[in-house]
Amino acid sequence: MQPITICLINQKGGCGKSSTCFHLAGDFAQSGARVLLLDADPQGSLSQGFFGAEMVECLEPHETLAALFEDELSVAPETLCASAPFDRISILRANQHLAPHNVPCPETTGLKQFALESCLSRLTDFDLVLIDCPPNLYACSWNALLAADFVLIPVPPEDFGTQGLRPVHQAIASARLLNPRLTLLGHLVTRSDRRLLVHRTYEQKLRGLYGSSVLGTVIPEASAYKVALACRQPVNFSAPRSRAACAMRQLAIEITERAGAHRSQKRIA
Repeated sequence: MQPITICLINQKGGCGKSSTCFHLAGDFAQSGARVLLLDADPQGSLSQGFFGAEMVECLEPHETLAALFEDELSVAPETLCASAPFDRISILRANQHLAPHNVPCPETTGLKQFALESCLSRLTDFDLVLIDCPPNLYACSWNALLAADFVLIPVPPEDFGTQGLRPVHQAIASARLLNPRLTLLGHLVTRSDRRLLVHRTYEQKLRGLYGSSVLGTVIPEASAYKVALACRQPVNFSAPRSRAACAMRQLAIEITERAGAHRSQKRIA
C-alpha cells in the first residue's frame, strides 16, 4: 500500500512548516507509524533539527535531496534515506546544495518537475511521508505538489502569515492539472497566542474566509517546541505531557481523520 504523502507549504518563512514536520513525525512514529521526511528546503532546517547544522552543512550533494536533480548523479532513492535518532523515522536531508535547483518557473524544468514523485514511487515501506517546502513557490515546492496526495498550509494568525495565500491556492490548482489526486487537507493555524486579541481576530477571519478547511486543531506558540528542538527531540519525546505535545497529538489525529475521509470520498466517487 502506498503511504499517505503530505506537503507543508506557504510562501512565508517562519510559519511553522519545519517545526510541524519535526514534531508531527515524532508523534506519528511514537504511535507506531513508519514516517519518511523529505526536506525540500535548501535551508535544511528540518535536517538540522535532527542532526545539527554543522553535520548537515557538510553533507555532499550525493548524500542529500540535491542528488535527485543532478544530471551527472545517478543515486538510488533508498541510499538517500538516513535514519533519524528515533525509531520509525527516516529522512532525506537537504542543505545548500539544493539551492541551485530551486529555480523560478518550475513548469519549464521538464522531467525534473517529477523528481520527488519518481523518488517516492520507489520508497513504499512507509505509512506517512511529510514534505517540508521552502518559503516560496519555486521548483522544490512545485515538485512537492506533484508528488503529494495532500497539502497542509500552516498559517500564523497575523497579517504577514495570511498574506500570499491566494498564490498558494493558485499553485495547488495548477499542480492538479499534472497531479489530479492532489487535495487540500486544510489550513493549520500555527504559532497562536490566545492571549493576544490580534491572534484571536485573525483566526476568526481565517475561519470566516475558508470555513471547514481550517483545521480545528490550533498549534500554540509554546516554549516547549523550542526547548525540544534545542534538544533535537520531537516534543512528544522531550515533554510528553506538555500542552505542545497534546496539540501535536490532536493534530496527528485530525490529519488522519481528514485524510481518511478524503480517501473514502474518492473511492465512493
